[in-house]
This record gives sequence, C-alpha cells and structure tokens, in this order.
Amino acid sequence: MAVGEVMRMEIPAGGDLTVTTPELHVLAVDDSIVDRKVIERLLRISSCKVTTVESGTRALQYLGLDGGKGASNLKVNLIVTDYSMPGLTGYDLLKKIKESSAFREVPVVIMSSENILPRIEECLKEGAEEFLLKPVKLADVKRIKQLILKNEAEECKTLSHSNKRKLQEDCDTSSSSSSSHDDSSVKDTPSSKRMKSESENLSSLF
Repeated sequence: MAVGEVMRMEIPAGGDLTVTTPELHVLAVDDSIVDRKVIERLLRISSCKVTTVESGTRALQYLGLDGGKGASNLKVNLIVTDYSMPGLTGYDLLKKIKESSAFREVPVVIMSSENILPRIEECLKEGAEEFLLKPVKLADVKRIKQLILKNEAEECKTLSHSNKRKLQEDCDTSSSSSSSHDDSSVKDTPSSKRMKSESENLSSLF
C-alpha cells in the first residue's frame, strides 16, 4: 500500500460503499525523543503508518510548506504535534498548516504536559481537532483514529452519492434530448402535408 493511503474503496453494483484495509499516515512532531518514541509506539500499535520529526521547522520541510519541494506524492491523514517546542511552537505549526491550501483539511492534534485553559482554547479556536494532555494514552490514540476514519468514510460515501446523482442527471438529460429528437422527426413537413392534401382530394372524387 502506498504511503498515506487511507483506505481502499470498493463500490459494488448495488452502490453500497465497502471500506477495507483502513490505514492512517500520521506525522508526529515532538522535540523530546522520549515523547516521540512514546507517541510513535502508540500509533503503530493502533496500526498507523508513522513519520516522526523533531521540530516544527522539520515538519514544514517534510510537508513542503517552507518553500521547498517536500516529500513527493505526500498524503498525510493526521498531524500530532507537541505544543512547547523551541523555535516554531506547535501553535505556530498549526496556524501554518491551516493557512496552506494543501493541508488545511488535515486534522491537527496538539499535545502538552501543561493544562493551561487559555492555551487549549487558543488552539481549538485556530482549528485543532483536539488538545491532549501528556502522557498520551493508547485510548486517546484509538479514539482519534476512529474519529478520523469515520470522517474519511463519510466524505467518501458523500462523494460516491454525489457522483451517482450526477450520472443520473446526465442520463435524464440525454433521455430528454433523445425524446425531443424523436418527436421532431415525426412532425409533418411541407412535403408530407402536400401529399396528404392530394390524397384527400383524390378520395373526394370517388
């Protein structure tokens, strides 16, 4: 499976959406090597594909948001970042991600060992999916994963229904056009009217 492939969609003849082989590609950002290893382990236990970087600046480089090229064909489904990091903080990283056209729809989860309410509210207002207090637990990771997978599945299902509706509208338009063409083909032409009139005149002679 390619890096960042979320799930393989199968749409049977009946039109129902089947979701198989779920997998999330998560970018984990933390300047603490210990915390990085912890979150990486929890994500891998939850069957996620994980990329770890040690700073907000490295995260921007990886995503190609620093003006560089970044990873080719990159697909990231979730970004988990520490709040307190030297240089570019997790809050600064969140804002840059939400300002980008390529990644603003990607959910961002902020982690912190400090339970500071104004900081939490600030991050949630800026678009963070959640704010987790360290140490992050396996239950937290599994809950977030299920939430993201549910959102992905609903978006794909909505897209499938939208495509089916468009196809039906195209078929209706085509059918209407064909019906209009058939009606016009049976209309009386001047020649047919003349022949009909002559036939009626001949009939009146007898």
